[in-house]
Amino acid sequence: MRKNATTAATPAIWQKFWFHLLLILLICVGLYILFFGSLGWITRHGQDATVPKITGKSLDQAMHTLEAAGFDVVVDSVYEPDQKSLLVVRQSPDPGDLVKEGRTLFLTVTKVVPPTTPMPNLLNLSFRSAVLILKNSRLELGDTTFRPDIAKGAILEMSLNGVILRPGQMVPQGSKINLVIGGGLGNTEIGVPDVTGMSYPEAVALLSGSGLQYVPVWEGVISDSSTAVIYMQTPENVNEMGAPTRIREGDFIDIHIRQDALQEDIDSIKKSHRYVPEGPSESAVQPAAPAPVKPLTPARPGAIETGKNTPSKPTATPAAPPVPGGKPLQKETVRPLNPQRP
Repeated sequence: MRKNATTAATPAIWQKFWFHLLLILLICVGLYILFFGSLGWITRHGQDATVPKITGKSLDQAMHTLEAAGFDVVVDSVYEPDQKSLLVVRQSPDPGDLVKEGRTLFLTVTKVVPPTTPMPNLLNLSFRSAVLILKNSRLELGDTTFRPDIAKGAILEMSLNGVILRPGQMVPQGSKINLVIGGGLGNTEIGVPDVTGMSYPEAVALLSGSGLQYVPVWEGVISDSSTAVIYMQTPENVNEMGAPTRIREGDFIDIHIRQDALQEDIDSIKKSHRYVPEGPSESAVQPAAPAPVKPLTPARPGAIETGKNTPSKPTATPAAPPVPGGKPLQKETVRPLNPQRP
């Protein structure tokens, strides 16, 4: 009886197994047919769109074109110094590609405000090295000028729009940096200009135009450097003997600056630094009193007076007295003696 019960239970179990296996296969086939049947609808097969070219257009024009074509847009920004702001410079996918409608397009536009970068230290570097560093810092080379200096070929000064830059100072990317390069010292001598009494900007302009360098020495409280006055310079425009001072191009001049300096103080400093030769005494300069003039006395006939009061005009020789016969005496002509012959 026990054997028959086991045999009767076995077919029922096998029947359930095959039933479930068949059911699983039917479900898989159904899912397969459903998936691939709806794949065209899911992927929107046949609904392709061509990506338009929008590079070179403004951001407003690009957004209007892409939204009208049913695309989503993601915008990124980059700074291009030679391009206008809010201009599309790159796009992904590329123009002309076939994509599904509603795909997201990625745009890169130029920034409105350029980012800043620290100014690299170019001082005392060569010109070639300075150009490479500027390019790596996304800066451009501006004007280059040469100044007489012992450091020939080295960078002496960096400026932007007339303002001298310090290393590490933040400047906009793409800025054109002007460089002053040492041109060496020549043998040409120039006269030292007189900058005393001038304002600080005027003195700097005159010295720079003359090919000279300057060292400012600030004294006292300076409230406004543009109105500060140069009251002393070293060397001066003339030496102690009053002769013009001559120095080589590129040499330094110390300029002493005060906020307020009177012209009397400047003249006093100049006089104290110069040699004034001693002139003749006041009594020697006065003219001598004229000697008294004696009156002339009338001369007697035939008398000849000598001395200071003698008139310079010679006196007339008196005529010879008359002789008997009515003829005056004639002066005897004296003939020279002939030399005697040996």
